Amino acid sequence: MKRVSPSRLSDFKQCPQLFKFRSIDRLMEPATIYQARGTTAHLALQRLFGDDASERTPERLFDLFRQAWAEVRDEEYTHLFETVEEERAWGIESLELLANYFTVEDPTKIDPVDCELDLIEEVQDVTVRGILDRIDENAAGDLVVTDYKTGKAPPERYALPAFFALKIYALLTRRHFGRAPVELRLLYLNGPTLYSLAVTGQQLDAMERQVQALWAAIKAAIEKEAFPPRPSRLCDWCAFQGICPAFGGTGEPTPDMARRPETIPA
Repeated sequence: MKRVSPSRLSDFKQCPQLFKFRSIDRLMEPATIYQARGTTAHLALQRLFGDDASERTPERLFDLFRQAWAEVRDEEYTHLFETVEEERAWGIESLELLANYFTVEDPTKIDPVDCELDLIEEVQDVTVRGILDRIDENAAGDLVVTDYKTGKAPPERYALPAFFALKIYALLTRRHFGRAPVELRLLYLNGPTLYSLAVTGQQLDAMERQVQALWAAIKAAIEKEAFPPRPSRLCDWCAFQGICPAFGGTGEPTPDMARRPETIPA
């Protein structure tokens, strides 16, 4: 492996076996209505901030969602819905979630530094790549990172682990801009719910050490070909239960399982 993403580092931290299925075996996972909603909503929100501030209305965001869905539907989600009625119901629910966005923020008053920023940075001996949803400057001129979520927010007492990947994005941001963000924001449209976390340079130094430790553990796992499963409640949503050793499987893909093509590192 030449590089990893914050999501894949999160996978390894959560369950090394899940990391193997996704990153080593490159197994495809069945498309879901939630994945389709997230992909389309992120694209629509990105394009909303490409418009003049005065045009960033709910109706404009709804139109951008419809346009984005028309683009991605035939590329990735052709067989997702069995009937037109199912697709229409999904679309209505998706637009209701997008309407929630305007109860949390007023996009006409936001001037992002960047949206969907593709970051590729060296963290000592590992290259980490991530795509940042949005980065702003607050009134004091400090950087603020915002990540959109279309799923349900966890209860507040369980929210801290959800910031793990976002802290890695903050680390990449510090390396890219030469200054660290002071705040990380998780904006859950389903609710809506906004969680905010202040970050310091010391915390990002600690995250850099954690990234290094995870990368060392990943290299050791690859060398030993040992990716032990780590069962948890999250297994209920895992697409690989059928081959996972924790559920009686061999840990190896079956010949009929689709795989993603290998990508060439930038």
